[in-house]
Amino acid sequence: MEEFQMILASGSPRRIEIMQRGGIDPVIIKPDVDETVSPELTPEQAVMYLALKKALWVEQQVEPSEGQWLVAADTIVCRETIMGKPQDEEDAWAMLRDLRGREHRVITGVAVIAPGTTKRKVFAETTKVFFKEYEDQVISDYIASGEVWDKAGAYAIQGGFRDQVDHIEGDYDNVVGFPWVRFTEELKKLSGGTLDFLQE
Repeated sequence: MEEFQMILASGSPRRIEIMQRGGIDPVIIKPDVDETVSPELTPEQAVMYLALKKALWVEQQVEPSEGQWLVAADTIVCRETIMGKPQDEEDAWAMLRDLRGREHRVITGVAVIAPGTTKRKVFAETTKVFFKEYEDQVISDYIASGEVWDKAGAYAIQGGFRDQVDHIEGDYDNVVGFPWVRFTEELKKLSGGTLDFLQE
């Protein structure tokens, strides 16, 4: 197998876990970028913009080498508007009440580049999530668990709120924060098919 190194521009434990499960033990470099986006961008454009911004920042921090790849991602929850991470308990309540019994989209923007080359791909993957009609007490208990913080849309599908999911349409890993299947497809295309060891 040729020399291979994957740099992940994220400190997200969930993204690291998805990569390790797929056979990649990434080098972690956390990007330091302003994540403000123009309100004129669509949700898909916004996550692709942020993913590319993170990737380009990290690219400036590394010494390019053969077989080196860099990936960055940004995930949002979107119903009628983009839902960020809750600022306080009231905010978390409002989000989980708004999602109850409804469909929403989880969109992850991904930027894959070979540092120091023109090989790069930016894409957005969307998964639809459908929630059950849960009670107010369920919301209260979940907020009390503390899991709502630092989560877009105030929930983690792999955590304590998974029982409230009726069904999803699309990639489950995308909701967790990283669309592994689409990522491996795009990476193999960029590499010219030389990375067949990647597990889908």
